[in-house]
Amino acid sequence: MFKFKTPSKETRKIMSEVALGKIEDNFQEKCEEKIKSLTAHDFAKVTSSGNNSIFIALSSVKGDVIVPDQGGWHGFKQIAKFLNKNLITLKTDDGIINPKYLDDIDINNDSALIFTSFAGYCGEQDTKGISKYCKNNNITTIEDASAGIGDSENNLGNGKYSDIILASTGSPKIINVGSGGFISTNSDEIFKNTSLPQKLSKTNNIVCSGICLELDNVKDNLEVTLNATEHIKKCIDNTLHSKKRGVNVIIPHDDAKEISWNLKKSLPIDKSGFITTCPNYNRVKQKAICIEIKNLDYECLEKENLDRIIEELKINNLQ
Repeated sequence: MFKFKTPSKETRKIMSEVALGKIEDNFQEKCEEKIKSLTAHDFAKVTSSGNNSIFIALSSVKGDVIVPDQGGWHGFKQIAKFLNKNLITLKTDDGIINPKYLDDIDINNDSALIFTSFAGYCGEQDTKGISKYCKNNNITTIEDASAGIGDSENNLGNGKYSDIILASTGSPKIINVGSGGFISTNSDEIFKNTSLPQKLSKTNNIVCSGICLELDNVKDNLEVTLNATEHIKKCIDNTLHSKKRGVNVIIPHDDAKEISWNLKKSLPIDKSGFITTCPNYNRVKQKAICIEIKNLDYECLEKENLDRIIEELKINNLQ
């Protein structure tokens, strides 16, 4: 049986010790220093959730909020609408952002493009290309790096490319604490102009202690996840964005629902799930099966277990 990812034993231990008063360090300050080091941004704040980080980021936007037509996070649209922002949907290539498509839409000054590090979690975004276009056209880039933080190649979650970087640290994210999030930027004006949302999204020292510890392992944890996904993509021919890095595998198929039921029976998990179906805005609009590698406990990402997944995919003619 596969295991759903939960906070590590070490993370649970330090959070418990802080809760019991055995450790009285100020983990928020330590945490924010580590985030700044990781994102190469000058300013960072720990928040109570990823959605609250999005709320802060979008509250700072004076113009339009541009979202991808698929492969993003539904919270982008919900929060933008709540804030009465003018929402613009950007055409993508199955979630992958092509900056040239921005030429086809009318965009007001001081607008922002918000996107995830991986389109639908399965295809790495070209943050360099996105950044170059947006900087030249006065568009703020907001990257949700919940799945891309700690990238060893420094393409994702890198403040050199993204003006604002945010993340969720809830389960089963790469930084896995069960709750919390963060936001970072080089512009102190963003934090000066969003004091109220920040007050509403404060978290506690217990959560900060967990995030602080998880940040030490985030690079290794992301690399293990990326390698596991790459192994499956190499063995299954018809995956979406097969040549791009990702933390899940999406396989387009007209009988996605029936096949997903078969896979869930043959690949049981202790709780929650790691097999989902599309169409789904957070993944892709077409019918497809998603193998959410990012949801699995790291001990499940050994070759033996990955080969078992591959075998079952082939049995169901997903090759």
